[in-house]
Amino acid sequence: MATAFKAFLNSPVGPKTTHFWGPVSNWGFILAGMADMNKPPELISGSMTAVMCVYSGLFMRFAWVVNPRNYFLMATHASNESVQLYQLSRYARAQGYLEKKEPEAQQ
Repeated sequence: MATAFKAFLNSPVGPKTTHFWGPVSNWGFILAGMADMNKPPELISGSMTAVMCVYSGLFMRFAWVVNPRNYFLMATHASNESVQLYQLSRYARAQGYLEKKEPEAQQ
């Protein structure tokens, strides 16, 4: 157990690197998004939520191509992408973008 922990401490993505602390700090976005789930959708900024979706999508790609692969960063941004897409769907529903349009009756 002690050797596994020591190996983790000294690994290229361990807590002595930014490959670890970057994803840890990004969990703040996820927690904030989850806290906002109970707020009214009228308070959601559609443009900011869309930017967060693009940001997480880009950084998921980065986490995959960086050497060594950073699975923790990828999981963090996948979680953030899920939360932000949910918030974006709430915003779109509140704005009326996702309503089903019924065909108009012909006279």
